[in-house]
Amino acid sequence: MLTDSTNSAARTRRALHLLPVLILCGALDACGLGYLTQAANGQLQVMRARQPIDRVIADPATDATVRQRLTLVREARDFASRELGLPDNRSYRSFSALDRPYAVWNVVATPEFSVAPRRWCFPVAGCVSYRGYFMEQQARGFAAQLASRGDDVFVAGVTAYSTLGHFSDPVVSPMLRYDDLDLVSTIFHELAHQLLYVPGDSDFSEAFATTVADEGLRRWLRSHGRVGELDQYQSEERAMQVIVAAFADGRSELATLFRQQLPAERMRERKRELLAATSERVRELEQSFGMRTGYDSWLDAGLNNAHLASVGTYYDCVPSLQRLLDSAHGELPRFYAAMIRLRRAPQLRQALCRANPVSSSRGATKVAARG
Repeated sequence: MLTDSTNSAARTRRALHLLPVLILCGALDACGLGYLTQAANGQLQVMRARQPIDRVIADPATDATVRQRLTLVREARDFASRELGLPDNRSYRSFSALDRPYAVWNVVATPEFSVAPRRWCFPVAGCVSYRGYFMEQQARGFAAQLASRGDDVFVAGVTAYSTLGHFSDPVVSPMLRYDDLDLVSTIFHELAHQLLYVPGDSDFSEAFATTVADEGLRRWLRSHGRVGELDQYQSEERAMQVIVAAFADGRSELATLFRQQLPAERMRERKRELLAATSERVRELEQSFGMRTGYDSWLDAGLNNAHLASVGTYYDCVPSLQRLLDSAHGELPRFYAAMIRLRRAPQLRQALCRANPVSSSRGATKVAARG
């Protein structure tokens, strides 16, 4: 979602979706002069570094691994428009080599006794539950300010981000750490956002992009005769849903706790106990599935409210949207049209997300066991 996306973890923590910085901030008092300056400079750096992917591939000086990864990107990008009906534009047809491990660093924060993330509202983008920085030091400085006020915070390096089609987004070098499946699905995911993004409704927007990316990946693998990889991918997806649901259970238990009228010290004690129990459940699930999810750094450092607040956005609504795609007999144009109609129907969108039958890790375990 909002941290480093490698291997399985990429499927729950996709790239940060950041509208153009000047539009996002709108005015100096929307973000503050410092935030606006770093965002504008960071975006300009990424744009200036762009080179057409075809040119990078053809350059004899290009590293062989980079050439192979970009050849895969080019193929996936063409497939997205040709076979999935996703926007045919200049996004992800260029490459920016960055001299840092992440594209941006993201700050998520919650009050001490809440699992609702703090939100920052901007023109066009709507309200979002993070602040993105192109410089790690500035992200950590902002996080420290929030922590000094008593917030639970975390800072996550983000491998890629999107301007939702307002700029011609490049593939950035940190994305090349993805494995084949995650690299392909990320291209599909980001282009789906360019087709449909509802400001202020991250759950629905992310579920739509995730549903399209998963369907696109299935079709891409079948077209390449890689059916065995498809089975493995879907198995990992089911396992990841179980683990994400375990985090959601912990979030729900904490929300229940925070509604109680308890003394602050007793509240902190119970909070520590519930967070420790959630960590233990997640580790047990990882061990039972024999997989590393990428959440180890959270568990090792100690879970907090901000971690749990950031989990779930990518999966909560997916089952309902997948059923709608199935009811359209897999016809993506029909599915897209239905989703676009929901843009102006917030109550219907919320009802769809609440219709998810897998509401806990216990229920998700049954689903995974059935395959």
